[in-house]
Amino acid sequence: MEIGVPKETKDQEFRVGLSPGSVRVLCEKGHAVFVETGAGNGSRFLDRDYIQAGGTIVPTAEDAWNRELVVKVKEPLLPEYKFLQKGQVLFTYLHLAADRALTEHLIDCGVTAIAYETVELPDKRLPLLTPMSVIAGRLAVQFGARFLERQQGGRGVLLGGVPGVMPGKVVILGGGAVGTEAAKIAVGMGAQVQILDISVDRLAYLETLFGSRVQLIYSESLHIEAAVRDADLLIGAVLVPGRRAPVLVSRSLVRQMHPGSVIVDVAVDQGGCIETSRPTSHTHPTYVEEDVVHYGVPNMPGAVPWTATQALNNSTLPYVLKLANFGVGALEMDSALAGGLNVANHRLAHPAVREVFPDLAV
Repeated sequence: MEIGVPKETKDQEFRVGLSPGSVRVLCEKGHAVFVETGAGNGSRFLDRDYIQAGGTIVPTAEDAWNRELVVKVKEPLLPEYKFLQKGQVLFTYLHLAADRALTEHLIDCGVTAIAYETVELPDKRLPLLTPMSVIAGRLAVQFGARFLERQQGGRGVLLGGVPGVMPGKVVILGGGAVGTEAAKIAVGMGAQVQILDISVDRLAYLETLFGSRVQLIYSESLHIEAAVRDADLLIGAVLVPGRRAPVLVSRSLVRQMHPGSVIVDVAVDQGGCIETSRPTSHTHPTYVEEDVVHYGVPNMPGAVPWTATQALNNSTLPYVLKLANFGVGALEMDSALAGGLNVANHRLAHPAVREVFPDLAV
């Protein structure tokens, strides 16, 4: 099969769909991989690395896109819509619940669109979302600590505190992969940490990880309000696969936070779980609303592309191989991969996305 790897076009998105190591594996299996020139530069993978792996470097985005299978990292942006075509398989993060325009175009053009974030194992684990969730969770605290600095517009709090001065308070909404990894970093920095989650079983599991170092609280409105008011750093880590994230923090509650506090809403790529959140970019990552600094970059792992590309490929490569070997027939062979199918034959295929856009599901 011919596989295309275009260069990512999202603002400062330096990850790439396939690493040279993945290209070598695919080429050794008899497939042809066409990589847009410079596609791997941001991850420190040069064109010559892909050539040595057996890939072919092509000069334009169109040359990479005009293939049976296209492997990316982020969703196609408007200038890329013209490359999508009937009979093509697109394998990438899509997050359609927060992007009606892309959803409509994928339906119209007839592409088969498989989303990393909804590939789901029988035990409900999300194997292609988890590696980026781990990175995003760790970065959330790293970025939050930075934007708490007074020069960055924050209230000037050191999360770890110092002897004689209380540490900062980190509140994490959601105890999944993002929330757990955020807590690890926050605890390591010496912050006060609270995690709120609706699953008692998950909270019990988190107790085995953190013991008394983290306050574990059942997530309901009164508890959320009490925790958020005093947070120096609030991290939104809520996920409902395929659906928009529920809004857990209202504008009026944000207004009650300390001026200069920081919100990092990792759920912003699924619409955000905080009412005042909106997507930003690596070039302009923050804005101030209700006197609170908001960070809403939807592709956070793009800040560490050397790590993130390899972590992503470690998980995606087995599925790319199946698609390359068997085409869309791989969906019938692998129920987890079938769960990733979002659009096919001019129709929405994923039930959660159909619930978000019922008028497009007819």
